[in-house]
Amino acid sequence: MGNPLLAFWSRPLLEDEDRRIRRARLLAAASSASKASATIFLILRRMRAPLIVLIAIFSVSVLGLTLIPGEDAEGRPYAMGFFDAFYVMSYTATTIGFGEIPYPFTYNQRMWVTVSIYLTVIGWAYAIGSLLALLQDRSFRQAIALQRFRRKVARLADPFVLVAGYGRAGELLGHSMDALGRRVVVLDTSPERIDGLELESYHGDVPGLAADARDPGHLGVAGLNHPACDAVVALTDDDEANLAVVMATALLRPDLPVIARATTRAMAERMRVFGSPRVVNPFDVFGDHVRLVLRAPASYQLLTWLESGPGAPLPPRGSPPRSGRWVVCGYGRLGRELTRDLRAEGIDVTVIDPSPHDDVDDVVVAGGFEPGVLEDAGVESAVGFVAGTDNDITNLSLVAAARRKNPGLFVAARQNRPASAPLFQAMEVDSLLVPTEVVAHEVYAQLSTPLLWRFLREMPARGDNWAAELVGHLTDVCGTHLQALWKVRLTPQEAPALSGWLDTGTARLGDLLRNPEDRDEPLHAVPLLVMRGDEATLAPPTDFVLAAGDELLMAGWPAARRALGTILELDAAREYVVTGRRVPTGWLWRRLTGTRAA
Repeated sequence: MGNPLLAFWSRPLLEDEDRRIRRARLLAAASSASKASATIFLILRRMRAPLIVLIAIFSVSVLGLTLIPGEDAEGRPYAMGFFDAFYVMSYTATTIGFGEIPYPFTYNQRMWVTVSIYLTVIGWAYAIGSLLALLQDRSFRQAIALQRFRRKVARLADPFVLVAGYGRAGELLGHSMDALGRRVVVLDTSPERIDGLELESYHGDVPGLAADARDPGHLGVAGLNHPACDAVVALTDDDEANLAVVMATALLRPDLPVIARATTRAMAERMRVFGSPRVVNPFDVFGDHVRLVLRAPASYQLLTWLESGPGAPLPPRGSPPRSGRWVVCGYGRLGRELTRDLRAEGIDVTVIDPSPHDDVDDVVVAGGFEPGVLEDAGVESAVGFVAGTDNDITNLSLVAAARRKNPGLFVAARQNRPASAPLFQAMEVDSLLVPTEVVAHEVYAQLSTPLLWRFLREMPARGDNWAAELVGHLTDVCGTHLQALWKVRLTPQEAPALSGWLDTGTARLGDLLRNPEDRDEPLHAVPLLVMRGDEATLAPPTDFVLAAGDELLMAGWPAARRALGTILELDAAREYVVTGRRVPTGWLWRRLTGTRAA
C-alpha cells in the first residue's frame, strides 16, 4: 500500500495540475473563438460610416415627405403618413419606382423626391464602394477564410490528423493519409499552398488555413481541442515553429501524440523536453538507412517499400560497397550524420568542406567545385561519393565531376528543392536523399498503424535472407506495387464470426486466409505481423494458431480485404473456409433444407 499521507498531499497537487491544463485549454479555445468571430466586427467597423450615411439620408427623405403637404383627388390639403412616406422612399431609393401614391405629387413633393433621389444615389455609391473595398481587403478575406475554416473543422466527425506545414512533406503525408481513409486538417503560412488544396485529388474535403502554426489560437481553430483530433504533425521548414507546435500540444493536449520534424540534434533534444514527442530528423534517418543498406540491402528494400504507402512500386535493391573509402562533400547537417554512420560501420571517410573542423580527421579544406579538389580528396581510388551540400546545382555538378574522374563510383546526393527532381532523375544517382520525402515516409509509418511501425522497427533484426524471402512472397501474392495495408482485430466486436472458432485452440492462420467463394484458392493477402499483448510475431506461418484479442497487420489486394471482412462477420463464410461445409445463411432456407446454423 502507498503512504496515505503522501496520497493526501499529492491529491491537491494533481487537482491543481488538472485545473491548470483545463484553464489553458479554455484560454486557447477563447482566443481561437475570438479570432474566428472577428469577421462580423470587421464588417461593422468598416461599414459603420456608409450605413450611418444611408440611414440618415433615408430618414431625412421620409421626414421631408411627411412634412411637405400634398393634395388629394379633390384638391384638398393632404399630409402623407410615415408608413406611406417610408413605402415611397423604399421603392424610390431602390430604383424600382412604382409611382406616386396615394395621390399625384405636388411640385413641392416632386422637388423633394428629386433631391432625395440624388442623395440616395450618392449614399448607395458610397456604401457600395466601401463594400467593394472591404471585399478586396486582405484582413477581411483572412477573417472570412478563418470563419469558414472554423466551421469546416467543427463539423468534422471522423478522426483527423492536424498537419502544420504543407510543403512537399505535408503534401505527401496528406495523400498517404487520404489513401488510408484518414482525414487531415492543414495549417501553412503560404496562401498559395492553401489555395492549392482545392486542386488536389483528395477523396474528401481538406480544411486548410493560411496562418502561423506558432500561434496557439490558430492551433485551436484548426482542431487541437477537437475530440476527433488523433495526432498533430509539425512539418514546417522552421525548426522553431515545429518546437512551438510541440510545446503547445504538450501543454494544451498532453494526451495527444505529436510528431515533429527537426534538422539538428540540439533541436530534437529541446523538443523532447516537452513530454515524449516523436522527432524525425531526415539526415539522421538517412544515415541509419545507409547503415542498413550496407548491412542488409533486402531489409532496406522492404523498409522503403512499406514506408512509401499504397501504390508505391517496389524499389530496386541497392548494393553499395561495404569496404573501401568514401568521399563526403559538404560537412553540414547531412555530412556530419553520414560521416558518423559510415565510420561506425568501419568505413574510411574523406571530407571536403570550405571550413576546417576539429571533430573530423582527413579533411580537405576547399569547396568541392574548385579545380583539383576531387583529385586531392582521392576520388579516383574511392568507392563511394556523397554530394551533400544545400545547393542542388552544386550537388549535380559534383556528381558529374566525380563520375568523370571515377565512373565506377557509388554516388549518393542530396536534393533540396522539388523542382530539381527531373535533373537528379536524369543523373541516375545510386542513392538520393530528399529530406521532405524521408520525413513524410517516416511520419506515415508511425501514423498509419502502430503495427506497421512495430514491424519496421523489428524487421531488420530478422536478417537479410528473411527479408528477401518476404519481399519475394509479397511480390508473388500482390505484385510489384504495394497494395492495401490494414489492421484486423480478432475481437467479438470486429470479428464476431470467429469467437467460437478461436476458443477451440485450433484456429490456424492459413484456414482464415482462404477465398470465401472457393476455399481452395488463397486470398491475395500476406500477414506481416501478429500482435498478442506485447509479443509480436513477424510474418507468421500458415500453421500459426490464432487467439482471441490478436491484432493482425495485413498487406494485400483491396478485394482480399473485403473478402476477409466477410469471413470475420458471417458465420457461413467462416464455416466454409474452415471446414468446406456450405451452411445456409437465411432462416427460411435453413428450415427448408433442415440444416442447423453454423
